Amino acid sequence: MVIKVFVATVAGSTAIKKKQQEVLGFLEANRIDFEQRDIACNDDNRKWMRDNVPGEKKPENGIPLPPQIFNEEQYCGDFESFFDAKEGNEIYVFFGLAPPKSAKSIEISAEETEKPAENQEVITNAEEEKQVEAEEEAATAEEEGGEADEEQVEEEEGEEEGEEES
Repeated sequence: MVIKVFVATVAGSTAIKKKQQEVLGFLEANRIDFEQRDIACNDDNRKWMRDNVPGEKKPENGIPLPPQIFNEEQYCGDFESFFDAKEGNEIYVFFGLAPPKSAKSIEISAEETEKPAENQEVITNAEEEKQVEAEEEAATAEEEGGEADEEQVEEEEGEEEGEEES
């Protein structure tokens, strides 16, 4: 599927030129395949564009101004529709394309699948170390002939429970 952008390479209006540049620049920057079709120098392109822009999208004078955007034969919209879709983060819907899977999202997915096991081991090892330390402290306190301070033991147990919850 190729996006077709109908433009006028010989446009008298700077506003039209800017709109065309914005659409084409966006497509290039996002590496979306497109064809630029000139309506100023090619009567067939002009006729095809005018015939395929839906009636409700044509201005009052009946002549749609460039840029007009199509996905193959399917009409996507004009610059205003493009701009609204871009601002609403719905640009791939506008073009009728599936959003690309970015390399970043693929990396994150791979990391997420690996991380829980690694993190679980780290958490488990940390919990085990704390538990061993608490048991050693209790044993040391008993060997010294006294009992461990009840408040200190309760505090340590409370800390362990709080860490397990997080």
